[in-house]
Amino acid sequence: MEIEIKKYLFDILESIESIENFLGEKRNFNVYMSDKMLRRAVEREFEIIGEAMSRIEKIDPTLEISSKKQIISLRNRVIHGYDRIDDEIIWGTIVRHLPLLKLETSDLLEK
Repeated sequence: MEIEIKKYLFDILESIESIENFLGEKRNFNVYMSDKMLRRAVEREFEIIGEAMSRIEKIDPTLEISSKKQIISLRNRVIHGYDRIDDEIIWGTIVRHLPLLKLETSDLLEK
């Protein structure tokens, strides 16, 4: 695996861990919704994750990461459609997709 891809994978993993740290142990959608700074911080980390994924895709489109296209699409929506961000979609991504992405990213970095 190219060193550049490893760097982007590390960036993804670091952003996932930042999101986890921002939310803490007790993940609560109502707390998330009531804290604009928290929402913006999480959105920024999704921008980084999506951009890193987009760069990985350009270097090696065969790299197996589930939901790769959806992650890139979410990044595009956060950046270009800031006025149409659905907080429930962001929260659903945190709950359902980030744990698998974290696992896949860690596994790829260990290889």
